[in-house]
Amino acid sequence: MIPGATAASFLLVVVLGAMSPGPDFVVVTRSALSGGRRAGIAAGAGIALGVFAWVVAIALGVAAVLTASAVAFTVVKLAGAAYLVFLGVKAWLAVRRGGYRDLGETPAARQLTAGAAFRQGLVTNLLNPKVAVYFLALLPQFLPAGGATVQTLELAGIATAGTVLWFVTLAVVVGALKKFFSAGRVRRGLDAVLGTVLVTLGLKVAAETA
Repeated sequence: MIPGATAASFLLVVVLGAMSPGPDFVVVTRSALSGGRRAGIAAGAGIALGVFAWVVAIALGVAAVLTASAVAFTVVKLAGAAYLVFLGVKAWLAVRRGGYRDLGETPAARQLTAGAAFRQGLVTNLLNPKVAVYFLALLPQFLPAGGATVQTLELAGIATAGTVLWFVTLAVVVGALKKFFSAGRVRRGLDAVLGTVLVTLGLKVAAETA
């Protein structure tokens, strides 16, 4: 078992890491704006599942193979970059189409569903090999000497909980500001900004090295 103090420290580090601006932050924010609090929470849950999958992959040695292989790392990185650009272009297309109305008047069929938001969060995280690199560097700092796989899985659970904690909080905060963001003009401006951020992040990820 992981000692309580170690678990608490690891949780704090994970939450602080999740709070760093990046693709996950943008995806959850835009999901909450497009589909409401429920969609934002679903996107955060998808990201948390991605974190759990990466830590499990580390426990099984899969992530180490990925980060050791320049070809595999590049393939996953470019796929993730392309997905971010795809999401950004979708936001731009929404701006170009126009037709924004108050959120209260938006037909449910045009709002981002929780299922779609969950998939966006999950795919964004799974196609980001930097997450594997981050946890490969972080986990040894919190595992006891000769730590077993079960202890790594304990940390995976803590990492998942910390990720959910932050992104649920973010989704709730954005949801609480729904009235401000409900105006069509504000929504259009935010889509333009967030779309640009997603495309920029995608190009930045594509240009980065391991």
